Amino acid sequence: MLSCGMQQDRKSLSERNNTGMHCRTKQLSIYIYFLCCIVGTCSFALQNTPVGTAASPASRTMPPNVLLIMADDLGFSDLGCYGGEIQTPNLDKLAINGMRFTQFYNTARCWPTRAALLTGYYAQQVKRDQLPGIQRGKRPGWAPLLSARMANLGYRCYHSGKWHLDGMPIQNGFHRSYLLKDQGRFFYPKVHYRDDRKLPAVAKETDFYATIGIANHAIECLAEHKKQHPEQPFFHYLAFTAPHFPLHALPQDIAKYSDTYRRGWDAVRSARWKKINEIKLIQGKLSDTEPNVGPPYDFPDALEKLGPGEVNRPLSWAALTQQQKKFQSEKMAIHAAMVDRMDQEIGRVINQLKKMNALDNTLILFLSDNGASAEIMVRDDGHDPLAAPGSGDSYLCLGPGWSTVSNTPFRRHKTWVHEGGIRTPLIAHWPAGISAAGTKYGKQNPTAGHVIDMVPTLLELAGGRLPKASANPTQPPPPFSGCSLLETFSGAHLKPTREIWWYHEGNRALRVGKWKIVAAQGNPWSLFDLDTDPTETIDLANQFPAELQSIVKLWKRQEKAILELHRN
Repeated sequence: MLSCGMQQDRKSLSERNNTGMHCRTKQLSIYIYFLCCIVGTCSFALQNTPVGTAASPASRTMPPNVLLIMADDLGFSDLGCYGGEIQTPNLDKLAINGMRFTQFYNTARCWPTRAALLTGYYAQQVKRDQLPGIQRGKRPGWAPLLSARMANLGYRCYHSGKWHLDGMPIQNGFHRSYLLKDQGRFFYPKVHYRDDRKLPAVAKETDFYATIGIANHAIECLAEHKKQHPEQPFFHYLAFTAPHFPLHALPQDIAKYSDTYRRGWDAVRSARWKKINEIKLIQGKLSDTEPNVGPPYDFPDALEKLGPGEVNRPLSWAALTQQQKKFQSEKMAIHAAMVDRMDQEIGRVINQLKKMNALDNTLILFLSDNGASAEIMVRDDGHDPLAAPGSGDSYLCLGPGWSTVSNTPFRRHKTWVHEGGIRTPLIAHWPAGISAAGTKYGKQNPTAGHVIDMVPTLLELAGGRLPKASANPTQPPPPFSGCSLLETFSGAHLKPTREIWWYHEGNRALRVGKWKIVAAQGNPWSLFDLDTDPTETIDLANQFPAELQSIVKLWKRQEKAILELHRN
């Protein structure tokens, strides 16, 4: 298993205010250190004294509520508070009055991320993604979802939106659920469930729109919770399908961006990079556009159906025809509209929390399942070229030109484990536990986190325990691969010394400290120093061959440990 160690600045710890956090943090650190020595999954070295440490959750009469919001295929810079031009005032306000993570990671794909998010393990550990020797299948019994763990701690658990996991929500610890399984139809889905019971298909004559419908269910559950279970904390998993393809949006939302993207993807990407620098979000060099990198899957029939306006490479905007420019700018306007509408609906959910007087003691976490997608395909009801772009009869995808923009300033897209595919926003807002930033752009958290960290973070928040390691570390259940990020909410600046591992469809990566190795399927390893080169522009493999090989060994060791886990 991966090596691990933990060092603490004990003087800094002793200087904390007398809220009970000191003792609790020390005990937790000792426990995590013990687990790391067994399986070596996570460690941090404390750099600075925490600022504005909040009262310990253990000292509260009621544990905090949790609202975990996930977007689908949202790129790093799609939000206003991460450098984008899309109007996202509600998420921006959460960031300004909370915290933005600048180095938060996912698994590069929808279903592995959701498995990792809700189990605390790498998707391959729980058989929810493939690895040579491991097939995707049902989770082992020792890997319950976070909902089941939170329910056992006295939480009422709710789910609204996308699922993409094995089993059904109510079977996995949720008390209420609206599952939108049909991700190909935002306007009239055919497959959806309420509390694990299938619902009739939505008729075309209705005004149903998925993003609004998902938010409506969340608001309904929260109102019901206030009325029927006010003595219990809640955990709500709000999983939007936006802005995943097909690009479907409401006409009034599209109209807001009708002129925004006519200047082209080169100009928009440059503008985003300028803003990212202004707010000091990422320092370094803007990665080069990769004009030879197109969609990860080849669907030539889709290009024929979509017509001559479609472009399957991020070519120079100046090289496009006028027809292509029009078609492409319309696509990005729809994408922006989908993100905009999602933000509007999040605002409605936040207003519901305010009505319940629950906002102050609710930890809101917002994240994305992967970077923006370069995929181009036509499926489900197909694409009518005469239909209005963004309507239910159209089927459009963002494509590599605009996904390159959405993932600014990073390289590559969804499915790749370069930074563009795996580094996305994480916003944390919790007035009772995260002090107001008091700055124009809010607090930034440079901790290298991963979706596997959500389960241990929320279990610590709720007063739960980490799973115990078996006497034989090769036998399940293993300790979590993730580790708690709760201490970072108090303002502690943590230097990562952990190892974070990736594998998806032949794409491989591992980060340890500042170093990252990465290899696209069929390609050799590259080595990057993310401290000085966060956008992966300078390959140091030839300059530091020994460093490269040592990190490759770590990657192989984790692969071996996962394979051994399933052989026992």
